[in-house]
Amino acid sequence: MGSSRLLVLLISMFVLLSVSSCSSSFHIPEHFTQCLKANSPNPIPFSTTFFTPEDASFTSVLESTAQNLRYLLPSVQKPEFIFTPLEDSHVQAAVICAKELKIHVRLRSGGHDYEGLSYVSLIEKPFMIIDLAKLRAIHIDIARNTAWVQAGATLGELYYRISEKSPIHGFPAGVCPSVGIGGHITGGAYGTMTRKYGLGADNVIDARIVDANGKILDRAAMGEDLFWAIRGGGGGSFGVILWWRIKLVQVPPIVTVFTVTKTLEQHANSILYKWQQVAPDIDENLLIMVQTRAANSSTPGKRTVSTSYIALFLGRAERLLQLMKNKFPELGLTKQECLETSWINSVLYFAGYPNTTSRKFFSEGTSDSKGYLKAKAEFMRQEVPETAFNSLWKTFMEEDEPLMIWVPYGGIMNTISESTTPFPHRNGTLFLSQYVARWFEDGEEIMEKHMNWVRRFYDSMAPYASSLLREAYVNYRDLDLGMNQFNSTSFWRASTWGFKYFKDNFVRLVKVKSKVDPSNFFRHEQSIPPFPIGN
Repeated sequence: MGSSRLLVLLISMFVLLSVSSCSSSFHIPEHFTQCLKANSPNPIPFSTTFFTPEDASFTSVLESTAQNLRYLLPSVQKPEFIFTPLEDSHVQAAVICAKELKIHVRLRSGGHDYEGLSYVSLIEKPFMIIDLAKLRAIHIDIARNTAWVQAGATLGELYYRISEKSPIHGFPAGVCPSVGIGGHITGGAYGTMTRKYGLGADNVIDARIVDANGKILDRAAMGEDLFWAIRGGGGGSFGVILWWRIKLVQVPPIVTVFTVTKTLEQHANSILYKWQQVAPDIDENLLIMVQTRAANSSTPGKRTVSTSYIALFLGRAERLLQLMKNKFPELGLTKQECLETSWINSVLYFAGYPNTTSRKFFSEGTSDSKGYLKAKAEFMRQEVPETAFNSLWKTFMEEDEPLMIWVPYGGIMNTISESTTPFPHRNGTLFLSQYVARWFEDGEEIMEKHMNWVRRFYDSMAPYASSLLREAYVNYRDLDLGMNQFNSTSFWRASTWGFKYFKDNFVRLVKVKSKVDPSNFFRHEQSIPPFPIGN
């Protein structure tokens, strides 16, 4: 045995002995850094990668990408420390050390988890965060129509880098530029081109992860079962995503976008009912989403329901207008409402930024404004009757700034098997329905008011839900569906949300988990459990 390897072994043994002789969590950070030194092949600059509550920059790092202010309140448990690795080997060492020292880990790539599970632990403490924000390299290979993307890169950065290389390539993922791609694809990743090209997860061809044993694996090394599980089975259950290798898709040099808004006074109910019949079955090159909000009525002092139809068409305006005239004339789309632009500018459009915004905005990895948030979502397999709308609007308008988003499926999604990836919401899904409350005032009573509204409105949609099993989307995580208990992940407890997120794929995910992480090292409030030992 070489002298350097012997030294590493002795240091690791010393760290483990030190931990066993002292149960206080106060010393966890120093034990962890010593272990990192022993297990990392390259030096780690701890002054810029390791943060404890005693450090002046701890709070700014913790809050840097956290989106939901509900999980930044003083009453919420904070991590023992945050580690921001600079290379793959740092992540590998962090997993090895966390496992050896029995430190609970949370993994963060973009911080957009609706329930904050990438930077908060509600059931276990102490815990640490492995924050991948500094791992954001992107390598575009236009000749092969592929790209390697590190987990900490944002969608905006990826789209920008693709556009630098080609005006006729894109990637079918989400519309929010500050979402981290690491966690995004683990849940499926839908977007404006999903009806044409499927999910982001459907367009992943390789990956690199750190597994529960601290090994770095690519697709060949991890095997097809684990590769299947990480493309839609939810983040934080199977390992740490380091890289995705994605397949780029073709986009026209010119695409068309539009926004048309209709209020109740402008026959919004009948148009929205017709949208349910048209949007999932129309040309797969067209996606028309609907955002429903409260707006000022034409009657002074009163509010009304406003529905905005926001669309991307992978083609020119002339063809779009003819398509809409034939399939959806009720919307009354005009040429003046159409904007022909590039695909990368359509991303800005859907994100709500002016067309004059510089594309370099994406390269900054800019985070959206923070706020308090509670959301619930479900996949709809049947139409909401037009006669039901007025009753629904009564509950809808009880919220200060209510938001409901309907995103149509259909197209290529109808041709992909439910078991191709863990994401099962395919053939027969009409649209994804999301209910959102967002507010900016602090206070328990205010929080309860908004959160209770979301739950009431979700309940009011129950008669029109697809079935007794209300299908949910794991990337819009909802802790109302249930949580694991402290240091325990029961199959039966997890099934209460597992079948809603994954349907029959949940059982296969549990089998994969039992094989690759039987000790349940990677776990959180809604993680995939292993089968009990002995089964």
